Amino acid sequence: MKLKDTFITYSSGDDYIMVATKGFSGMVRGNKTAAFIIEQLKKSTTSEQIVDEVAAHFDAPRLTIEKDVADILAQLRSIGAIEE
Repeated sequence: MKLKDTFITYSSGDDYIMVATKGFSGMVRGNKTAAFIIEQLKKSTTSEQIVDEVAAHFDAPRLTIEKDVADILAQLRSIGAIEE
C-alpha cells in the first residue's frame, strides 16, 4: 500500500496537514503519530512494516501501536488516500 500522489503533506511545528489535489475535498490534520504513519506511506509498505517502524520510533505497547495504525489506515482508506 502507498499514499496516493494526489495527497500533499505539510508539517509546521506540531501541526501536520494533508490535502488532496483531486478527489477528496478537505483537509486532514494529524498528530505526530499520524504524521509518522503517513510518512511511512510515501513508499510502498505494509501495515505490519508500519507497525514495526512505529514501534521502533515510539515508546508504546505493541497492541496500542497496532490499534493506532489500523485506525489511521482505516481513516485514510475512507477518504481514498491509499493505493492498495
